[in-house]
Amino acid sequence: MKLSLAASIAAVLCAAGAARAQDMSQHAMPAQTMPDAMVPGLGEIMSVQQMRHIKLWFAGRAGNWPLADYEVDELKEGFEDVSKLIGGDTVDKAVGAEIKALEKVIDDKDRSAFPAAFDKLSAACNACHKMLEHGFIKIQRPASLPYSDQAFEPQR
Repeated sequence: MKLSLAASIAAVLCAAGAARAQDMSQHAMPAQTMPDAMVPGLGEIMSVQQMRHIKLWFAGRAGNWPLADYEVDELKEGFEDVSKLIGGDTVDKAVGAEIKALEKVIDDKDRSAFPAAFDKLSAACNACHKMLEHGFIKIQRPASLPYSDQAFEPQR
């Protein structure tokens, strides 16, 4: 009796969960049709880019190449989003070569070349900001680590 009651309750709960999931999927919006208020603007994207830039610096300085590689990939994704917002190939022209050079330094695990490659990316970002009349936004090497909850040293 107890077993059949438990099985009946479980069946009802599963059916209700499946019905709720189906109902929710009918109301989900694809990203392309999201209301403008839900789509991040350029400022939000660039704030995340700045976070990635900071993390990239500390990962590269520590020689944590998997983390540095991850952060460069994330920066590239963010730059793709920026390109979609502003149109054209402005972003690729501004930072594309510097990103590729930085990827090579990271692939080569070249700690001595990392600071110069990072600085070139930062300079390219600043040139793009200036070209887009946002020269008041100047990116530089981070002076301190704001992410005290993340270890940047490579795992041994």
